[in-house]
Amino acid sequence: MAVYLGDYIDRGAESRQVVDILLDDPLAGFERIHLRGNHEDFMLRFIDDVGIGPNWLLNGGFATIQSYLGIRGDVDDIAGIQAKLRQALPPRHLEFFRTLSLFYAEGDYFFAHAGIRPNVSLAKQDPQDLMWIREEFLSSTSNHPKMIVHGHSINFTPEVRRNRIGIDTGAYTTGTLTCLMLQGARRDFLHTL
Repeated sequence: MAVYLGDYIDRGAESRQVVDILLDDPLAGFERIHLRGNHEDFMLRFIDDVGIGPNWLLNGGFATIQSYLGIRGDVDDIAGIQAKLRQALPPRHLEFFRTLSLFYAEGDYFFAHAGIRPNVSLAKQDPQDLMWIREEFLSSTSNHPKMIVHGHSINFTPEVRRNRIGIDTGAYTTGTLTCLMLQGARRDFLHTL
């Protein structure tokens, strides 16, 4: 099983190519689970609501616009950018974004892009928290029902706590992509250099 934690777009000039790789070049022998990150959430909301545009564009959306449209975009014409993006997104990419899962549970582990709201059952987690939560989750010492594996909050090295494992090492800025490998009780990390 390969679980991808989201934020496939907005963090570099090759967002479109990243989605193509996720769709076309799966890891041999692995079932794939793709989770929705806050950046995919931003883009999907922008497709339906032009008012989201300025905030999304300032949080990495320009990189995605450049990747799909080949242009930097005119900030004064956000409605035009929205219309062009709707037209330029391949239908299979839009379907991919719309069908991304919000979480995945396997054994003693619960995978979510950002984390969970502490002291709320896993079955009752708010989708916004799964994609966006930060400080309340990161600083929590609560025992969660499962070990939470997440991205969203960057550290230079994986962050292993008794209730969570954060593996976002900021690949878009550091060049280091981190993968957590789980086998039974064993945990190992694989990093790009």
